[in-house]
Formats: sequence, C-alpha cells, structure tokens
Amino acid sequence: MSLFKARDWWSTILGEKEEFDQGCLCVADVDNSGSGQDKIIVGSYMGYLRIFNPHPVKPGDGVQPEDLLLEVQLREPILQVEVGKFVSGTEGLHLAVLHCRKLCVYAVSGTLGNVEHGNQYQIKLMYEHNLQRTACNMTYGPFGGVKGRDLICIQSMDGMLMLFEQESYAFGRFLPGFLLPGPLTYSSRTDSFITVSSCRQVESYKYQVLAFATDADERQETEQQKLSSGKRLAVDWVLNIGEQALDICVVSFNQAVSSVFVLGERNFFCLKDNGQIRFMKKLDYSPSCFIPYCSVKEGTINTLVGNHNKMLNVYQDVTLKWATQLPHIPVSVKVANLQDLKGVIVTLSDNGHLQCSYLGTDPSLFQAPRVDSREINYEEFDAEMKELQKIIKEATKTQDILPKSEKYRDLIVTAEVSPDLDAESQAIDSEVKAEAIPSVTVKITIQSRVIAQKPNLAVCVQAPLAVTCDQFVFDDLEPDSSETVVLSVFLKGNCSPSELEGNCMVSYNMPTGIPKVAQCNFRLPLRLICFPAQPSKAANHKLTIDTNKPPISFLTIFPDFVHPSEDDQANVLGFQFLTGSKTTLLASKTSQRYRIQSDQLEDLWLITKELTLRLEEHFKKQNCKDFACTFSGSIPLQEYFELIDRHFELRLSAEKFQELLSERAVQFRAIERRLLTRFKDKTPAPLQHLDTLLEGTFREVIALADAAEENQANMFQAFTKLKSATHLVIMLISLWQKLSTDQVAILEATFLPLAEDTQELGWEETVDAAISYLLRTCLSKSSKEQALTLSSQLCMPKDTSRLKKNITLFCDRLAKGGRLSLSTDLTTQQAAIMAGGCTTIPESDLEERMVIPGSTATFPSHGQIAKQKSQP
Repeated sequence: MSLFKARDWWSTILGEKEEFDQGCLCVADVDNSGSGQDKIIVGSYMGYLRIFNPHPVKPGDGVQPEDLLLEVQLREPILQVEVGKFVSGTEGLHLAVLHCRKLCVYAVSGTLGNVEHGNQYQIKLMYEHNLQRTACNMTYGPFGGVKGRDLICIQSMDGMLMLFEQESYAFGRFLPGFLLPGPLTYSSRTDSFITVSSCRQVESYKYQVLAFATDADERQETEQQKLSSGKRLAVDWVLNIGEQALDICVVSFNQAVSSVFVLGERNFFCLKDNGQIRFMKKLDYSPSCFIPYCSVKEGTINTLVGNHNKMLNVYQDVTLKWATQLPHIPVSVKVANLQDLKGVIVTLSDNGHLQCSYLGTDPSLFQAPRVDSREINYEEFDAEMKELQKIIKEATKTQDILPKSEKYRDLIVTAEVSPDLDAESQAIDSEVKAEAIPSVTVKITIQSRVIAQKPNLAVCVQAPLAVTCDQFVFDDLEPDSSETVVLSVFLKGNCSPSELEGNCMVSYNMPTGIPKVAQCNFRLPLRLICFPAQPSKAANHKLTIDTNKPPISFLTIFPDFVHPSEDDQANVLGFQFLTGSKTTLLASKTSQRYRIQSDQLEDLWLITKELTLRLEEHFKKQNCKDFACTFSGSIPLQEYFELIDRHFELRLSAEKFQELLSERAVQFRAIERRLLTRFKDKTPAPLQHLDTLLEGTFREVIALADAAEENQANMFQAFTKLKSATHLVIMLISLWQKLSTDQVAILEATFLPLAEDTQELGWEETVDAAISYLLRTCLSKSSKEQALTLSSQLCMPKDTSRLKKNITLFCDRLAKGGRLSLSTDLTTQQAAIMAGGCTTIPESDLEERMVIPGSTATFPSHGQIAKQKSQP
C-alpha cells in the first residue's frame, strides 16, 4: 500500500444522486455533550440533514447504523450549515441551516436509550427568519465585540448583507459595485467582514461602518434623504489578487497573529489584518477546497488544500510537507476530533462520498530475516554491473513513447493501401490542372483486445495530399472486436508532395480512465502523383547513384510504370508529374549506376527515394544482405540555395504585406470615425470626399488581402519544394558519407525541424540555429568554438547568407572526417573528429573555395556549381 495514500478510517456514501457543495459540511460538538468529540453535520441540496458520530471497530470499517445520529428531510435545499451560539439566554451550541429563502436555527439534543439501539437524537426549531432575497452564503461571529453569543450575516445573490441578532433582524446593506456574490467570512480581531468581489479583489468592511451606513431599504429615496439617513458604505481596505476566489478563511490561533487565507483559482494567499500579503503560493493544479489548521512549529500555519486531481496537499506556510491521494474530488474539507483521535481529516465530494481519513501508514509487524554472511565474488558483481549498465545505456538511447512490440498491445490499427488506383477517382476540390486526378483507396482496420472507450481515428497525410475523410468517431469497442473504414487519398494542391506517407492515429480511453494512443504508417503509391511518359534526353539537374550490384531491368522494379511489351523502356523510364514537370530515370548497361535527371531539383527526390526503396526490396527478396547504394558526385548546394532564397523572399513579402495591411486598416478605421462623427452631428457638414477616400481605402485593403493570400499560397508551394530538396540533400549526404541510422536521424532533425512554416518561427532561423549548434559541438575544430554561446532567441534573419555559409561549412566538416553525435562528452566528440583527420581550415579560404574529397566539383559561396557531365 502506498505511503502517499489517505488511510480510510471511516467512510460512507450519502443518499442516491444527491448533490453537495462547499458549505454543506460542518464539524462541531453540536449536541453539547461536553466530551470534546465532534459530530459531522452534512446538508444536501436535496434537503436532507444528517448528523454522524463515527465509531469504527477498526480503521476502514464502513458505516454502522448507530453511527448515524440523525437524518431528517427539511424539504428545501440546504446551502450551508454552521454551529454556534445562536440562541439568546444560553451559551450552548445550536445548528444554523441556510435555505434559499429561509434561515432556521435548531437545537440538537439526545435522549439516553435503554436498549442496545443506543441514544435517540432529535432537533427542535428554536426560530427561523424568512428572507426577502435569495441567499447565497452566510458567516457568523461576535459582531461588534459582543460576548457570549454569535450573530449571523447572510449574503444574498444580489449583493445585500443581511445581519441578524439572533431572533431579530438587525439591518441590511448593499455592497458597492456588486455583480456576483463571492466567499464571505468574519474577522473577530478587526471586527470586519471580508469578501472577494467580481473585480477579483479582496475587500474588507468594518462592522461599525456597516451599522452606520445607509439602510438598504432606503435605496429608492432621494439623494438628500440618503445623506440624512446615514453614511455611504466605504471599504476598509482592498487587495487586487487578479483571480476569483474559491474560499476565504480567517485564522487566529493566538491573540498576537491573525491571518486571512484566500484560496484562488491558481494561487493561495495569506494576508495580514490590514490586507498586506504575508505570503502567497502559486499552485500548479486546480484547487477545490482548503482549510488552515494549527501547526506544531511556532510562527507557522498548516493548510490542507484539495484539488481536482483527487489529491490533498499539506502545506506549512508555502512549503509542501505532504501529499496524499484521495478516492474522490473533495469539495469541502474539515479537521475534527473523533473517538479520542485528534486531527481526523473529514472530506466530502459533490456526489456524497463522506470520508474520515488520516495520513501516514500503519506500523509494519514484518521483521526482515538475518542474512547469512558469505564471501563477496567481485568478478561476478563486476560482470553483473556491466550488464546492467549496458541495459541502462540502451534504454536511454532509444526512448520511445509508444511500445515497439505489437504482440501485447491492447488495440492494433493497420492500414492497407490498394495496389491499384481507383477506377473512378474520388478526388474533390482539387487545384491540379490535369485531365484526370487519380485517387487510391486505403482500408484501415482497428482491432481491440480490451474495452476501448470513445475511440477516435485521425488520418493524416502531408499537404498537398488530402483524404476524403480524416476524422472518424466510433462507439465503444468490446474485447476481440474490430472496426473497418475505407477512404481515398488524392493530390489536392498544385505541387508535388515532399512525402508519400500517411499516418493513422487512434486515441481511446481504458475503462480505468487512462488515455492511450495507437498508430501506424502507410506508404502511398508513386502512381498517385505521376504517370508514365516519354523520357527526356536534356535536363538541368542530374544525379548518379552507384550500387554494388548489376543494374536491374525497370520491368522488374517498376512494373506499374513499364508495360511488358515495351522492351525499349527496360533501361530508361519517364515520369510525368500531375503538376506538369517531368523526370527521367536511366540505368547503365555497362556499369552499376542509375541516373535521375529533371528540370527541377525538387522533382528528383521522390523518384530517387522510390528507386532506392524498390532496389532494397528487390534484393531483400533475393536474400542479398550486402546491397548498398552510394553517391560520389557533388552535392547540389547552389541549386538548393536558390530554393532557400526563393522561400525567404516570399517570407519577406508576407511580412511586408502584413505591415501594409496594418497601415491601411488603421487608415480605414480613422476615416470611419471621421464619417461617423459627421453623421452624428446635428448640424450637417460636407463630407469633403471622406466617402470617396473610404471606398478607395477599402479597395486597397481588399487588394492587399488578395495579394497576401496569393503570397501565402506561393510560400506554401515554395516550402513544399524546399522540403523535397532538403530530403534529397539529406539522402545524398548520407549515401556520400555512409552515415548510420542514428546519424541520418540527427540530419533530419537538423534540416527538417518544422512540419509547418510560420512567420513567427520559420525554417531558416530554426535550421541555422541547429547547424550552428552542431558546428560548435560535435563538428567543432577547437575548444574555442565549443565555448561560444548561441543566442537563446530565434528571430527572422535579414538575409540567408549566414545560413548558406553554415550549410557549406557543415558539409566541409563532414568531408574532413567530422562525425555527427549528440553526446555531451566533448573528449569523445573531438576524438571522433581527429580520427577523420580534420585539420584547421582558414575561414577566408573556406568562403572562397571548398573541395569535397571524391568530387570533381567545388563549393563556391557565390559561384555557379559545376554540372555533372559523365554519362552512365
């Protein structure tokens, strides 16, 4: 059993479908037994009043019939119960019950029983007050410093304080600036009422000021009559806390110090008598109730704070001393003395779960047996320690949120992509200007092995791809049941996507309330975005991929693009994208090479990726494990930089359009105000062409908005092309340097950190920061670079020169033997760099000319990159 779980001493469930709130719980010796033992008084919104005196035989026992002293239905909802000296002529305790339109005071008494059923208890109505206004809450105390009796103050829903001197009504006062009622309490030390107004500020009103202020019944009189009948109600002090309060409590455990505790929605305040903050505590949860109580340490106060996470936290001033788990969300908490047990925590939930609990744990009677002494085998311990360290290192290296093993998953989601395109296209609202826009069917199956509550399926594909329906909501799934949905994927935007992959994600709840997620990925066919076409001989961009196996006929690896009768296309293949561009794929007849060429750099990516994937699948089926692809050409950085510049120019244009729109909007509103002033003027004046100016400004705003929208669409297309080119550069670098899977993951995290590009956080500044970090850590040349600090704030740069320089330097460091690693061990990083023979490179020489080993091309910073001329 957990140490941080409240120990159930006694508990019960009150009624059926009854509701309770903050004021429905009170603990006191209501029957004046003189034994010092408290009774638990509970009232409900259904009108039931119950009084308990728990006597469990052992901790954790349920309610016994004799524990319930009294249960009576009062027929009206009970808003609050309090115990005090409410009857004149006696200092005995009586029970005050607040209804919506009535205040009743009862005497609780018991008759000694002669049989085993115990004593009999009954309540007697001493007096009642019918209220003219709907009540909200009440407080009590020795108002005005009276001795031996308590007076009652009731706050109505419209902001009136109604004061009762026991059996008689005293007066009523309206709170100034009232909107909604807040918690109310009384401080006997300062003789004042403290509440929290709708202005989110704590306000204190002196009782004497209330007594001599204007009577509430005279509010309809004239101003002169008001001044003659009393003073205006003035506040004693005000403190702005900036949030609504849940409860207020005044604590005075000794005569020297008195504190006002205020529980807000996000903070917990302790105030002095004059409204100054003694201390405050920011809460990282949503509180539901609290109560301060006496601390064993002098000068401090303990506080119990319940929250909506079913937790009860114990604070000593602002220090968290203990946290305990409750079986319910408490709406009211009290500390009572029950059956010679002091400090019992009494909690009540909104549905009637009443529990008496204590903290800590029961003493354990278990005694550990003696361990026989034996010689220590240090070699065995050494081997075990190394094994454990290896397991820990592997676990910290691959930290996954979702479990990898599907064997024991509660819910499995699978996606099956149809091998053929849809006979009738399901594309809707597509922007592609092609004759036919194909679509492909995806069948998604959800299999549940347990009860899955409220399962929701979300299907995501990367824009400009789209699905016919991306959200599905199912009824609760029973064990060993399944659900199947069918949808279609098609190209919606007028540009080629950077990825042909989709993701299915199912979110559901377990019966215990724990939320879980299951997901799977699916791969879309290349035929979805392109179709076979006549190969093109000339192209602006060419790439050559080397392999260690003889070239494979395209009839084998691209059967969906080559017809068996077309033997002439066994070594050359053309791809026509739906967006209009064309890419050609060639296989060498004499060497183990493949060439991909196109007029656009970004169009090379998907064909290159599809080629490598299909080659790997082909050789995997033939049980060939040593197949590998390499790249020995030059990285097309200059063309890549042109795409970066194009994207950055569109970002600058978007920023300019935003500024112009803001200026024209300010101008438009200013003209509107001028026109409105003219129209409201009683003496008409000429408009002086303000209407013409308003119409012209309106047209400018519309034209700017259209231009900004068009620029946004262009920027989305530019970012999609940039992502495709970035994927291509990452693949070429990984093939060129023969990077491992972990190093490729670091490359992808560096160059593709964002799924979407925004003005607040753009691709350029994010990638620049990531590359700068790698250049100063694992790819650093000296300790001086490692000591440099990076800016903690990302902002849009003025140009892309720094980014292009860092990318070029990044490739050069890799060419000189640098190794990508996220390890924080600087010695390991430097050893990895020095092992590759990285020597110091002058920055000026680097900017002028950079040569990558194995390449005939150079990397000038501002020159034209050489084109590859070798034929496959």
